[in-house]
Amino acid sequence: MAYQVIARKWRPQRFDDVIGQRGVTQTLRNAIEHDRLAQAFVFAGPRGVGKTTTARILARALNCVSGPTADPCGACDACLEIAEGRDIDVLEIDAATHTQVDNIREVIIAGLSIQPVRDRYKVFIIDEVHQLSASSFNALLKSVEEPPAHVVFIMATTLLDKIPDTILSRSQVFEFRTIGTAAITEQLRTIADAEGVTIDAAALALIARAADGSMRDAQSALDQVIAFAGESVTVDAAASVLGLVGRDTVFDVAETVADETAPRVFELAGRFVESGYDLRGVCRELSRLVRDLLVLKVDPGRLTDPEIAADSERERLQALSMRFSREDLLRGFDVLSRAEFEIRSAAQPRYHFEMAMLRWMHLRKLVPLAELVDGLEQRPAPVPARAVTKASPAAASSPDAPVARTASVPAAAPPAVRTRPKAKPAPATESAKPAVPLTGDPKGAFLGELKRTKKFFYGTVVAQARQIDVDGAKITFTFSEAQRTLAEQVGTSRPWLEALAAKTIGRKMAIAVSHGSGSA
Repeated sequence: MAYQVIARKWRPQRFDDVIGQRGVTQTLRNAIEHDRLAQAFVFAGPRGVGKTTTARILARALNCVSGPTADPCGACDACLEIAEGRDIDVLEIDAATHTQVDNIREVIIAGLSIQPVRDRYKVFIIDEVHQLSASSFNALLKSVEEPPAHVVFIMATTLLDKIPDTILSRSQVFEFRTIGTAAITEQLRTIADAEGVTIDAAALALIARAADGSMRDAQSALDQVIAFAGESVTVDAAASVLGLVGRDTVFDVAETVADETAPRVFELAGRFVESGYDLRGVCRELSRLVRDLLVLKVDPGRLTDPEIAADSERERLQALSMRFSREDLLRGFDVLSRAEFEIRSAAQPRYHFEMAMLRWMHLRKLVPLAELVDGLEQRPAPVPARAVTKASPAAASSPDAPVARTASVPAAAPPAVRTRPKAKPAPATESAKPAVPLTGDPKGAFLGELKRTKKFFYGTVVAQARQIDVDGAKITFTFSEAQRTLAEQVGTSRPWLEALAAKTIGRKMAIAVSHGSGSA
């Protein structure tokens, strides 16, 4: 017997077997059970989500020997022949082949009045119906609106907006959705176990994510991987044969951006090119990772969601999410989306990829506009200089123009300043006392007061530090080698930082700067 590919071998034969389309299948089941079945249907949705399969199941449900029934037996002649696509009363028509109006008249319209040869209903399944010409739709319109009692039309399409409203208004429209990654992974695991194949969980997750919600694409990819790797499939084998970008590789890129290690960007880009990766695919997977990280920033409880991360990825994903702010991730998503578009037509895709990663690193140093405005508002207003108003020549020559009389002051003469004896310092008040007692959280109190009083400095310098430690009477700011400029700004600001720390914590504190391996 000839080999049957997994996508055909595991095609659903009952409504309950259709994965991820419960809204559609439950509605059809109820319509059959309560005898409220329409005569024209439009099944719309992405490729590989079960449109044509559901159409065949509906045809079997209508023509089963024990039907109409929502649970066809699958053993009678009608069920077997419809499943194999050779039932004479169930016509599957490819609209791309029968585009012209003459084909529609010959294949469909001419035979509408003829009773079914054996089955209960004559069913026309028109695949990719949006490819019919305008005249073909017009010819089909009357038949869809008032078909004979023994005729049922089922039209499938991936482009619902290309079907005329006149057809849609005469049909029941069911929209199929993309299938979730978790559901695809579970089905692939079931298939692999039944086929006697051992496959890594990471490989299954990689194939499921690459399918983009299409069960058929996922099954075809699994078939290809098994043909390559045999009965034991690893994630490296899956990535190699399908040309996919492994999740670990994507994590490496994101961690490089978080570390702001610019030289490693060029190293990774070179490795991708040598491995034959499509850099557009790398950007696409990075965008997916950025989206997952942003989901965790908004809702940390989603870490256990298999749609976000597999079991082996959760620890690394959680650690990475702590290193990016929401603004970093939003900017990164925009950079990656633009890079993916630019790489498509670029003569040197590697250059665009490298510049995109460096641009993402640079954008991480930007401060949110709200913090920038707050920082500017907290600066003391400059003392306005004394202005001497002079009348313009035109105004001076006008008899109606008022002329301001001002005393003539020599340009070099400074204004008189009356000095006063220095006032004695005021006694300490409640506001001058430490913000928190010694038993409080020194680090939290210091950083909180710093953010409140010096929000601009906090956002541009302090928030970029890799680590801030408080040890006794010493506060240490740790920066990476690539952040030497920020470290120098902390060193320059050491006097007032130490004064603020002493005021906030309640004891004398020293400020130190560390460059990863040593301190200054």
